[in-house]
Amino acid sequence: MKILVLGGTKFAGVHLVNSLLKKGHEVTIATRGKTPDNFGNTVKRKIVERRNADSLNSAFTGEFYDVVVDNIAFSSNDVRILLDAVKTDKYVMTSTVSVYSGFHMDMREDEVDTKNTLLKWCEYEDYGYDEVKRQAESALFQAYSHIPSVAVRFPWIFGKDDYTKRLFFYVEHIVKEQAMNIDNLDAHLAFIHSQEAGDFLSWCAESGISGAVNASSNGTVSLAEIIAYTEKRAGKKAIICNDGEPATLNHVPSFSIDTTKAQKLGYKFENISDWVYPTIDYFVDICE
Repeated sequence: MKILVLGGTKFAGVHLVNSLLKKGHEVTIATRGKTPDNFGNTVKRKIVERRNADSLNSAFTGEFYDVVVDNIAFSSNDVRILLDAVKTDKYVMTSTVSVYSGFHMDMREDEVDTKNTLLKWCEYEDYGYDEVKRQAESALFQAYSHIPSVAVRFPWIFGKDDYTKRLFFYVEHIVKEQAMNIDNLDAHLAFIHSQEAGDFLSWCAESGISGAVNASSNGTVSLAEIIAYTEKRAGKKAIICNDGEPATLNHVPSFSIDTTKAQKLGYKFENISDWVYPTIDYFVDICE
């Protein structure tokens, strides 16, 4: 298939592109051209400004792709200007569990029905992250309901290549014996590995799945477990106090997301413990 990927030069996007290439698809990546990639001549490239309608129209008018996978749609206007510019038979959008209001265990897709949410045309800066992503989904499922589409609701994506350093924060502070302020030590959280996130997006491009879908590694891990493992691995004790640097995942309550929908269609997720602890090992090694 001929597949367009927006945002394919770092993190899960790289794994997505590699997965599509391994499956034999013809891949075009659309970026600003500022981040180098290692794909060589295996992909085609478009230089675009993702949030500029004129740039998108110039790049894609008259072009067709079997599937578009969009990792960088943040608002309803982002969805509109892209789908007005490019023709496709399927659109896959990276969304987020932030669309859920009130985190809890086993959150299901039908708890937030963006097919019937009041649609507001907005920019990324107009509302908080949770609302603009809900509006991106709403635009997709309402104004562009004629295009078969998927909105993938990911939790935090981690891995050795995580540029956000949210998991790395805890490991680095323990290894370097720096104080942390952690207000949710016992919270059990859902994550997904960057490799699996990319593979799942690739699977969505090929499968018959549609609508909103949750994607997460099996199980959860608590911050207490992450800290205890890091302490043992590094041979150092975490310094947790009110005067410490606020931790990256503070204020997040225990939560998990139900992935039954994807699993019933044949996708098998990894167990969270299979990759979280090797990732911590890697972070400890580069900190020491």
